[in-house]
Amino acid sequence: MFLTITTTGTPESPATDLGFLLHKHPDNAQRFSTSHGTAHVFYPEATVERCTAALLLEVDPVALVRRGQGKGRGGAPDAALAQYVNDRPYAASSLMSVALSSVFKSALRGVCAALPERAAAPLPLRVEVPALPARGGVELVHKLFGPLGWSSVSAEPVVLDARFPEWGDSRYVRLVLEGELRLAHALRQLYVLLPVLDDAKHYWVAPDEVDKLLRAGDGWLAEHPEQKLITSRYLSRRRGLARQAMERLELVRLAEADGLDVEEIDNAVDEHSDTAEKPVPLAAQRRAAILTALGSAGVSRVLDLGCGQGQLVQELLKDARFTEVVGVDVSVRALTVAARRLRIDRMTERQSGRVALTQGSLAYTDKRLKGYDAAVLSEVIEHVDLPRLPALEYAVFGSARPRTVIVTTPNVEYNVRWETLPAGHVRHGDHRFEWSRAEFAAWAREVAERHGYGVEFGPVGPDDPKVGPPTQMAVFTLIATDPEHATNPATNRTAATQTGRTAPTTPTTQTAPKEATAA
Repeated sequence: MFLTITTTGTPESPATDLGFLLHKHPDNAQRFSTSHGTAHVFYPEATVERCTAALLLEVDPVALVRRGQGKGRGGAPDAALAQYVNDRPYAASSLMSVALSSVFKSALRGVCAALPERAAAPLPLRVEVPALPARGGVELVHKLFGPLGWSSVSAEPVVLDARFPEWGDSRYVRLVLEGELRLAHALRQLYVLLPVLDDAKHYWVAPDEVDKLLRAGDGWLAEHPEQKLITSRYLSRRRGLARQAMERLELVRLAEADGLDVEEIDNAVDEHSDTAEKPVPLAAQRRAAILTALGSAGVSRVLDLGCGQGQLVQELLKDARFTEVVGVDVSVRALTVAARRLRIDRMTERQSGRVALTQGSLAYTDKRLKGYDAAVLSEVIEHVDLPRLPALEYAVFGSARPRTVIVTTPNVEYNVRWETLPAGHVRHGDHRFEWSRAEFAAWAREVAERHGYGVEFGPVGPDDPKVGPPTQMAVFTLIATDPEHATNPATNRTAATQTGRTAPTTPTTQTAPKEATAA
């Protein structure tokens, strides 16, 4: 990855002052170790009239793979073959952003003891990035950098192959910025907007990233017309963090408009006297109910089938009773997010030995799933087409045969309690069906009978006396240990025929309201 910063000067204000501002002497070529390679700083030209500082990030592909190991950038869907062929290390991304903050740390803060007046004043700058991923193209580059005071913003698409012009352009651009800005402001903009244009980060985005964004965005982000997009992409589309950042940016904007400090207007609530209890989200109640059921069953090795983004896996790992937790999902992207959530690449060897994330489909038997104490299907079955449900049933109850199986699914009767959910609509657009309590109980009892399990039912969430709880849960316990007891429904009739019921008639193409989606 390569980036250059050029300035011009006069005998009174020589261009070589850039060396003081960056805290890197023009006569030296310096090297800095990073977690994914080596950063080099050198000056291709350094005269009174013109001075150019170059940052070259030499990515170590072995370190990139080892630190990823199927997680973070190494496990991203567009880098599945990263160990072998990958153009990502050669295009400026969050790797370059981290290198900027590490190598030019003082310059980012605008600190220069030798030339404080130069650090505080605008300089004629030219910034070049030869290869920059731009998900959104040239138009987005102009939307992001255009309002930031640059007199010229050039984003030239990089062709896939000059020998074959019919192939068209790649998703990369050659970026050139020209204008008079403070060096610190220019560096902060690059620090934020390089990963924003890439729309990806090579590391897990933790809550402290909000503080980093606000520090780097000080003076320009609060008034930026694309503030929402920048915030969302920089925080890897984590809605909770993005909402927190937007709220704090609004306080900054209001404070600047009134000429006040943020602390002067953010004093409406006394945190010590705010004792009102916040409602516990249904998803959190569901995870708590599952952990209670697993604890009562006395299990230690658990499968989370359809683990999604890893929220339940994260809760299981907090409990020392669970010595091995395996998350399984058909979506590679979901597993990538789960790996970031769990920070697997930062775990100790002992911690990482307790967890594994595996790609797999529950529509097929999988010998890797055998031998576990328990399996959890939390909000999974309603995402499966009814004709395919027998295959999932056999893969879990007939083939894997854990001692305990926990299944949760929405209770369609409770949908009338969602004020913003139109009548007849399901809670999520991907739900193939939603069952009543009677339908779920009938299915669960027939599954238990076919495969040698006992089953008990319990509510999750407030148990409404008329329509029941929002989520219903079944806990299956293995009774017959003989695998011959299990019947493979794939060789018999469909689930609807076996149970004597037809598929629910609720629509499956509607999107859920915010409250229902959060549930």
